[in-house]
Amino acid sequence: MELAVALSRWVFKEAGVLRVGAVTHHTVGQTSPPAAYTITDLVEYSIVIEMLSEGRWVPFNGDDIQLEFVRIDPFVRTYLKRKGDRYSVQFTLPDVYGVFQFKVSVRPLQHTQYERFIPSAFPYYASVFSMMAGLFVFSIVFLHMKEKEKSD
Repeated sequence: MELAVALSRWVFKEAGVLRVGAVTHHTVGQTSPPAAYTITDLVEYSIVIEMLSEGRWVPFNGDDIQLEFVRIDPFVRTYLKRKGDRYSVQFTLPDVYGVFQFKVSVRPLQHTQYERFIPSAFPYYASVFSMMAGLFVFSIVFLHMKEKEKSD
């Protein structure tokens, strides 16, 4: 009988109904969201969730609330932690740009945001400079080489 009463209260929205209050997201250290996030930014997301209990809205008490940061598939799935009356989490944006759910754009790094020299690219730098050195030596040899005079 208890199950039927609880189920009917939930169906008629008398109990167990959740509502979302304030939702905020921003880069850690900022207070407002940017126009577009950059890949690998550290973002803080927070939400207020309330539950209808006996005709009043009271803070929801749960420890299994998840956040999914989704483009087509979830790129980030993590649990929200309770901080006062809010649930929040900090996470690093994936190194993939596009339009993600909670309706934000994530863009690639600007050319001024990259490292000047990337250590993993040192073999490519070495190959470029060796090719330049080889071309220089070849040019010197080619320009200063003289053919031997043929004797009749």
